[in-house]
Amino acid sequence: MSIMKLFFSSQQMAHQPKQYMVNGRITDPLENPARAQTLIKALTDLGLSQEATGDAGLNPILAVHADHYVEFLQTAYDRFMQLPNHGPEVLPNVSAYQGADQNYAARPRPRPVGVLGQAGWYINGLSCAMMESTYVSAYASAQTAISAANALLSGEKAAFALCRPPGHHAYVDRAAGFCYFNNAAIIAQHLRQQHERVAIIDFDTHHGDGTQAIFYSRDDVFVGSTHTDPSNYYPHYSGYADETGAGSGLGANLNLPLAEGSGDDAFIDANRRLAAAVADHGATALVISAGWDAHHEDPLSRLNVTTAAYAEIGAIWGAAGLPTAIVQEGGYSLSAVSEAAPRFMAAYQANRTV
Repeated sequence: MSIMKLFFSSQQMAHQPKQYMVNGRITDPLENPARAQTLIKALTDLGLSQEATGDAGLNPILAVHADHYVEFLQTAYDRFMQLPNHGPEVLPNVSAYQGADQNYAARPRPRPVGVLGQAGWYINGLSCAMMESTYVSAYASAQTAISAANALLSGEKAAFALCRPPGHHAYVDRAAGFCYFNNAAIIAQHLRQQHERVAIIDFDTHHGDGTQAIFYSRDDVFVGSTHTDPSNYYPHYSGYADETGAGSGLGANLNLPLAEGSGDDAFIDANRRLAAAVADHGATALVISAGWDAHHEDPLSRLNVTTAAYAEIGAIWGAAGLPTAIVQEGGYSLSAVSEAAPRFMAAYQANRTV
């Protein structure tokens, strides 16, 4: 079996914002470069081969994200720094109404031309502070994802995209939850060059609301997720079991929310159900949004999942028998990440059937 490639760009480390709002307090962001450093060590020690990313340009990003949103990310910091009495980073102080109707694919360019109005349109909440290097890192993160997709298109059976910033909360034209570009969605769309049907599976403890919204009305990309019940948990407004897709995408979206306090058995069973749904969909390629924050040690977790469960689900997805891109999402306890990620990957590789 060939050595799995781990794609990562050092430019992804440049994003180091200092502000994050949680429970009414501005604090240091949990999403920081130490996470990537921990993962690189844990996974290369396991035997994955760290590879440099290529640069495929903007076209694969624009296949998922609105051009005016990309333009905002490129220019927002410099424009914000021209405001009188500006703060150190771009943060919204107004908020546009964003309905939970999933209809983000056709959203127009916002009417405001000023950076404050646009920040309220393009940035959801106070978890996506933008510093001078944020766009550089987000672009490099997307290129990491595209490099993993290209590896699969070139015949590799699996690849790990160590994406930082992560991506599954990013919408067509909105940053949210530490995410700017939706890396999993970019991979899935890129894989459509060779695959008529692709599946995205997300086992991060937070629902991948951006990923769901991007593909909600499509049947060519199945989106399945298990996560903490969002009725009292981020992202609050999506991730419910009755969200099953719309239009031609009806039936191509599956949410398996877990009650707070759920442990290994529920987490593993949900992944088994997702694997069965992927098989039923007929996908010929798989994207896994891998978050390690369901682990009971994670500061954001409300589940009781242990390291052992990640080995069990690694075996499930290895046995799925599909070319697979594994994409880094959440996970904020360095000790939990350093245990869960290699246990998952070891079991995935040991049970891989392609």
